[in-house]
Amino acid sequence: MSARFAGRTAFITGGSRGIGKGVALQLAEEGAKISIIDINDEALQETETEFKDKGYNILVKKASVTEKEEVEAAMAETIKQFGTLDILVNNAGVIRDNLLFKMTDEDWQLVMDVHLKGSFNAARAAQKYMVEQKYGRIISISSTSALGNRGQSNYATAKAGLQGLTKTLAIELGKYGITANSVAPGFIETEMTKATAARVGIPFEDFVQGAISAIPVARSGQPSDIANAVAFFADEKSSFVSGQVIYVAGGPKN
Repeated sequence: MSARFAGRTAFITGGSRGIGKGVALQLAEEGAKISIIDINDEALQETETEFKDKGYNILVKKASVTEKEEVEAAMAETIKQFGTLDILVNNAGVIRDNLLFKMTDEDWQLVMDVHLKGSFNAARAAQKYMVEQKYGRIISISSTSALGNRGQSNYATAKAGLQGLTKTLAIELGKYGITANSVAPGFIETEMTKATAARVGIPFEDFVQGAISAIPVARSGQPSDIANAVAFFADEKSSFVSGQVIYVAGGPKN
């Protein structure tokens, strides 16, 4: 694979599992130095070992996106170790699904804090370095749920909000050589979708098959499918693509 991200550093939130890890892997394979924050200590250590065994440059740090000081400290450490911060991937996420009448204040607030406040904290901290170096790529992971999804009033609202944040960042930061875009995944096989299947009491294989029946390309998505779209937005050659949302869902989304 080409080293199109050689000399670049990617900072990925929630990057120790699922989509975040898939993104980190592709960017590392193409030459990027990788910095990951996550709150899952065990997964962080496993990912660090796996990447180092493959010869990739990686820095991992336990930090929560909801705590701006932790995000800022992790970015400062990234700059100290790697010299630049070129690509930010806002990926950290949680789900607390429930129908509106059953949803608690806590379920609403946690999802807002991780997806929206977390992405705001990371983007605000990263732009300082990106503006200085006159280059940056900010990519936020939204979702097809942004278009509305039963039982996800919190998650759908947060993911739609991320698209608004993306477009605003594109407008404000464009003159500094920084682009901002979103990738909105459809059904992707991850620990999160496994947890959803468990919550609704359906075996994961049946859950996957049920999802596939509504996907035009007749297969489920993998983290690598999202990583491919992120890499497109992260590419230096994509400098005229900004403020966009691409749905990666195996078919059109209205």
